Amino acid sequence: MSGTKTKLLMTRYFVRPGGTIQLEPGVRFEVLINPADFKHTAGITYEKQKALGEAAADPKFSAMGDEKVSFALVLDGTGVVPGAGREPVPVKAQVAQLTKVVYRYVGSLHEPPHVRLLWGSLIFFGRLESMSTQYTLFKPSGEPLRAKVDLSFIGAMSRKQSELVSNRSSPDLSHRVLVREGDTLPLLCDRIYGDPGYYIDVARFNGLTEFRRLEPGRELHFPPLE
Repeated sequence: MSGTKTKLLMTRYFVRPGGTIQLEPGVRFEVLINPADFKHTAGITYEKQKALGEAAADPKFSAMGDEKVSFALVLDGTGVVPGAGREPVPVKAQVAQLTKVVYRYVGSLHEPPHVRLLWGSLIFFGRLESMSTQYTLFKPSGEPLRAKVDLSFIGAMSRKQSELVSNRSSPDLSHRVLVREGDTLPLLCDRIYGDPGYYIDVARFNGLTEFRRLEPGRELHFPPLE
C-alpha cells in the first residue's frame, strides 16, 4: 500500500427515469489539497402547534429535514504542493473545472447538476447550494495563483433513494460494520451485498493491505454499489 492520501472527489451524476443514479466519470474534480475539515448537518421537522391554554406539547414528527455538507477548498497554481505534477494547473482552469462539475447549468436537463462527494467514509449525494471564491495570491500580471473556495451542498434524494432509506440492508446504501471475531471481508461482502466478490473493492476503499485477517473491533465502511 502506498502512502498516498485519498483525495476528495466530486463527480457529476444524473438521475435515470426509474430513480436510480448514473455517474458521469468524465465530469469530475479531484482536489489537490484536501479540506482541513467539513461540516455535515441534518435536521428533523416537527409540528409544534399547541392547544389553547396548553403550556407545552409533545412535538409531532412532520418530515426529515435537509441534509447538508459544507467545506472550504484551497486551489493552488504555484506548483509548490507535493504531488501536483510537473506543470501546475492554473487556478482559473481549476475553478472552471470545479464550476463545470458542481455549478454549471445542464442544458439537456434544464437544471443545475447533481454531485456525488466521495472522501474516506463520506459519501454524499446532493446539489450545490452556494459557492464563493476568494483569490488570495497573484502574479505581477494579476493572474491568480491561489484561491479559497467555500462550498455548500444540500442533500438530493431521488424517489428510488427514498425507498432505499426504508430498507437499511440495501446494497445501494452506505454501511458501517464493526468487525467481530471470525469475520472475513468476503463473508461481510456476502452478507451486505449478496456477493463475496466485492471484497477487493471494499479492501481498497478502506485502505486494507490484508483482507484475510480482520482486526476485531475495527470499523469498516461498505460503500454503495455503483
